[in-house]
Amino acid sequence: MRTRTLRRVGLIAVAAGAVATLAACSSTPSASGGPTGQTPTEDAAGSRVAVSYEGGILVLDGESLEPVADLESEEFTRLNPAGDGRHVLVTMSEGFQVLDTGAGSTDEPELTDAVFAADTPGHVVRHGGKTILYADGTSDTTIFDTDALLSADGKLPATETVPGVEAHHGVSVVLEDGTFLTTVGGADGRTGISVSDASGEVIATSDACPGVHGEGTAADEAVVFGCENGALLYRDGEIVKLDAPDQPYGRMGNAYVSETSPLVVGDYKNDPDAEGYLLGAVTVIDTEAATLEVIDLPEGVEYTFRDIARGPQDLAYILASDGSIHVFDPAAGEITDAFPVIEAWQGPAEWQDPHPAIVVIDDIAYVTEPAADAIHAVDLTTGEVVASATLDITPNEIAVAAG
Repeated sequence: MRTRTLRRVGLIAVAAGAVATLAACSSTPSASGGPTGQTPTEDAAGSRVAVSYEGGILVLDGESLEPVADLESEEFTRLNPAGDGRHVLVTMSEGFQVLDTGAGSTDEPELTDAVFAADTPGHVVRHGGKTILYADGTSDTTIFDTDALLSADGKLPATETVPGVEAHHGVSVVLEDGTFLTTVGGADGRTGISVSDASGEVIATSDACPGVHGEGTAADEAVVFGCENGALLYRDGEIVKLDAPDQPYGRMGNAYVSETSPLVVGDYKNDPDAEGYLLGAVTVIDTEAATLEVIDLPEGVEYTFRDIARGPQDLAYILASDGSIHVFDPAAGEITDAFPVIEAWQGPAEWQDPHPAIVVIDDIAYVTEPAADAIHAVDLTTGEVVASATLDITPNEIAVAAG
């Protein structure tokens, strides 16, 4: 792919020392997109931040937020950390294209020619040393060893494909013992999940999850899928339906997890006719107790699917429309702190439209501010904005390669 001339990026404020820990960081995988950890090589460059914009992807240095590369892409792309601390999978029309950010090395970023072919590429899941790709147009699942990309030298690693049955917008998960979980649906809608053991034998199914969407794997490999009337919980060979308090419609569509916590935080919507994408409540699922609770957030604390991430102490961090990161304790079911970061913002007219997003690596949150063409790094242990940069593009999606 052709590389564009680098645009000028003006730094507003940089406190590099506070971000320097990112050069050798590792993180817990999460639905917010945090990659698995990787030990960097000696004298490695550290983390990189990929930011999509209309027709391109800007790669920034994770410490200084200065530009490293500006790469051409399709008009709208989604960014998915591959999980190896270096690569990002970019959803393109032909499939998932591999972006080598150069994190953890002195290499220049490159949007490689390697593409995991997929008809309508959808969700990317990272768990247990595997990266799992879902093609909505066929419902096929492609699986590869996450670290295999590091030695693939710009080519595709060996993959395994699990053929789909009926095309739908879905997602799959592979557990460490080879158990395969995948959504079930078709042209008439999505209904639930199917679970197979390592030999391919179906061991559990559920059709009690209308509109199934999103997934998250918590501690002890408890897996949660969102439904339009609650959630499904898979644990120890069994599927349990967790009903939302609002019926028939109480939708959870995205799960934000820490693999060291049994508590899952999910988004929540109880009005199918509500306009816009801002939400004012969250779900808390206790995967050990098999319970689902809905927590109403304080007035003015609203968010979209891009605005929740798990971080230090297994807490959840909500980038709200008031411009602050609100610290949510899922065990207590309440907000315990708030850090002002950006100006107040309005919800998007369409979900693809640029609007603020948050991703977390260790103690650092990266926050986009499309209205100001800006990006910020926030130390979540102190609430301090330790670095900011003004860009010559309007940021949309964001992914971090930890290095």
